[in-house]
Amino acid sequence: MPSMTVIAATAVPAHLRGALTRWLLEVTPELYVDSVSAKVREELWSAVSASTAAGTAVLAHPADNEQGFTLRTAGTQRREPLDFDGMTLIAFRREGQGMAKAF
Repeated sequence: MPSMTVIAATAVPAHLRGALTRWLLEVTPELYVDSVSAKVREELWSAVSASTAAGTAVLAHPADNEQGFTLRTAGTQRREPLDFDGMTLIAFRREGQGMAKAF
C-alpha cells in the first residue's frame, strides 16, 4: 500500500536528482514528495544513501509509532535523529565537536 514519502537531498549528484524525479515530485529544489510503496521507498533510499558523497539526505515516512513517522539520514549530517524513550529527537553537532550529549 502506498504511503507518503519525503526525501530532502542537499548537494547530491545530478544523476541522483534525476533518478528521484522519476518516482517522486520535486516540489522545491532538492525536496521530493509522493506516495510510493515500501519496496520503491527502500530501493530509492538505497540509491540515495549509496550516492550521497559529500551531500546530505533525510528520508521521512510513516511508521507505527507515537509520532507517526520515522527518519533516516545519509551523508555528512549536522543533525542526528536520536531515539529517546520511543520519541525521535534531533541532536545538533557543532563545528569541530562531536555529537551533543543531550541526555
